[in-house]
Amino acid sequence: MRTRASRATRGAFSTVFGALAALILLSGCSTEAGPTAKGPSGDPGPGALMVKLDALTVDVCFRTPEEIPSPDCQKYVTQLASVPGTAKKFAGTEHPGLAEAATELGKGVQSYREGGCDSGGDEKACSGALGDISSALDKVKSGVAELAEASAPAS
Repeated sequence: MRTRASRATRGAFSTVFGALAALILLSGCSTEAGPTAKGPSGDPGPGALMVKLDALTVDVCFRTPEEIPSPDCQKYVTQLASVPGTAKKFAGTEHPGLAEAATELGKGVQSYREGGCDSGGDEKACSGALGDISSALDKVKSGVAELAEASAPAS
């Protein structure tokens, strides 16, 4: 019996010892945080806004605003909401035409929202708001395109 007991004890001891060794090895890894964040990246500039504007100007709400029921353009208008502020930031005082177009776009978005166009509002007023948005977005896109070209690295 002594042999069986000492084999069982040795087996249990080596299992416990193995588990403890594994825990010690793994606990050293758990204190590593991995790669550290490098902080916020710089402003992507007008080129990144151009990508967004290119996508928004192929939307049916931009191309034919008078033919689309205004509630169907809710997502489109929501995606536009940040464009006026971003465009004004890029315009600064050096590009007043872009700043003016961005203000027009902001007013169009505001008219759409205040008119309840996302839930059906007055169809004539909502169609007008979508038309104003489309016209202003076209002007903003032209202004941002000029900035993007001017700020693009020379090749």
